[in-house]
Amino acid sequence: MEVLHKFSFRLLPVTLSLNPVKFVPQFLSTRILVSRPTFSNLDLHLTSSRPLSSSAVRKAGWFLGLGEKKKTSLPEIVKAGDPVLHEPAREVNPDEIGSERIQKIIDDMVRVMRMAPGVGLAAPQIGIPLRIIVLEDTTEYISYAPKEETKAQDRRPFDLLVIINPKLKKKSNRTALFFEGCLSVDGFRAVVERYLDVEVTGLGRDGQPIKVDASGWQARILQHECDHLDGTLYVDKMVPRTFRTVENLDLPLAEGCPKVGAR
Repeated sequence: MEVLHKFSFRLLPVTLSLNPVKFVPQFLSTRILVSRPTFSNLDLHLTSSRPLSSSAVRKAGWFLGLGEKKKTSLPEIVKAGDPVLHEPAREVNPDEIGSERIQKIIDDMVRVMRMAPGVGLAAPQIGIPLRIIVLEDTTEYISYAPKEETKAQDRRPFDLLVIINPKLKKKSNRTALFFEGCLSVDGFRAVVERYLDVEVTGLGRDGQPIKVDASGWQARILQHECDHLDGTLYVDKMVPRTFRTVENLDLPLAEGCPKVGAR
């Protein structure tokens, strides 16, 4: 998933080459200013208000929704318009979770997410209509964003999560508005309102039950990725008149649009 908000990074779900950026509120994405680091297999999508070098774009994957196409045996990220992104995915038969096929799908998803790089990915994004999501956010990824932005986003690192047949429910009525982006909708962002506290249950890649209680940015990533499984893109939930190109992310919102941040 790729999410941004005015007080968060442009993510390079999840989640590069980074440049300093200012956040425009969103879930899985906030814009952040980052100094240009030397990357070694970074898997984030961040967007910057400055033009990114090709290597930076490649490493900015998830949040930016931008990236160079690399020659790889891995599946490509499916783009908006493909029916697989607009129709509900099927549940995975629990008896098949340990199969070579499902385990390879999971491995491919993790590698694609990290190569993008991004902080989240759903199986439909690589053309597979199954209810599987992967997500992770690291201290390294977060270090490229301004502290005030990550604080506003309540963004904290978490280890790789693989959730099969996830079921999400809100744990409170608290919400926040931030800019989001998506690897399947390259080069654009929009403000999306998301719950700040959620619970997700499902099965791990070992077939065992798993439950995740999440808040802040992680909760946003989970909602973004679970939406993919229902055939919903962030643009289907965006606040009207907030849709824009990455290059225009720093421009003010139209008069009457809600303020970005926690509500």
